[in-house]
Amino acid sequence: MAQRPTTFYRPGSYRPEDSVTYLMRQITTAVASEVSALLGPDGLTHAQWVPLLKLHTGEASTPAELARVCYLDAGSMTRTLDRLEAKGFVRRARSEDDRRVVLLELTPQGRDTAARIPELLCEVQNAHLSGFSRAEVDTLKELLQRLLDNTQERQALLVSDLKTA
Repeated sequence: MAQRPTTFYRPGSYRPEDSVTYLMRQITTAVASEVSALLGPDGLTHAQWVPLLKLHTGEASTPAELARVCYLDAGSMTRTLDRLEAKGFVRRARSEDDRRVVLLELTPQGRDTAARIPELLCEVQNAHLSGFSRAEVDTLKELLQRLLDNTQERQALLVSDLKTA
């Protein structure tokens, strides 16, 4: 039997600024903006450095995979890749095994820039976690993981409901 959700929010007293998801969005936006500012001299925006990092870490090697891991539609990813290619960070190449498949590779400039991103992310996130203890950060991560698990479970149910409708 599915657990009934606890009621933390009610329409009559709802204030967006008190919402957990609103606060998470504010934090995510601030961190992304700060990293983008640090990468500004390289000519990279948030929409561009995230795919660059995903390519660097091996999470994707094709435009379709990259779109999926960046939560973007194919059209947006194509435009982002066009910009990254024009700036000299990424190169597209046809697969030798299947000419229908486009593979993505970082250029030397792309590799050098992408290799700096984890350092910048650590610097920015550590600054935002200033004053937290290791135990508090571990607890925060556990709580956020539980929230993410709930979110993914709900998404799976929605997809399942859409398929049966």
